[in-house]
Amino acid sequence: MILITIKFQIRPEKIDDWLALAESYARDVNSEEGCLFFQFSRSLDNDNEFVCIEGFTDAEAGGAHVKHSYVKKFFDTAPDLVAVQPQIIYIDTPHDGFGPMGEIQPR
Repeated sequence: MILITIKFQIRPEKIDDWLALAESYARDVNSEEGCLFFQFSRSLDNDNEFVCIEGFTDAEAGGAHVKHSYVKKFFDTAPDLVAVQPQIIYIDTPHDGFGPMGEIQPR
């Protein structure tokens, strides 16, 4: 699978526009056949920072992802909403998704 994490710093005056775009985009991406998971989370320390975590079955699924029209819309719209260039981590890993965390289990 490929695992991608991206940090976005959003302009304070554009938060509402960002939230609408992020919600729509996440819904579309999660409907893709090769998408294992896709979500945005807001920072606990900075209301203007969002982290995206996404997993695709493989690089081929990631390549197919960027060809969708809603991805182009996201890439065309996001520059007007971000305060700085987003930062990304891209990992190609043999894992196939999340696994159980050994240190914490329900009591």
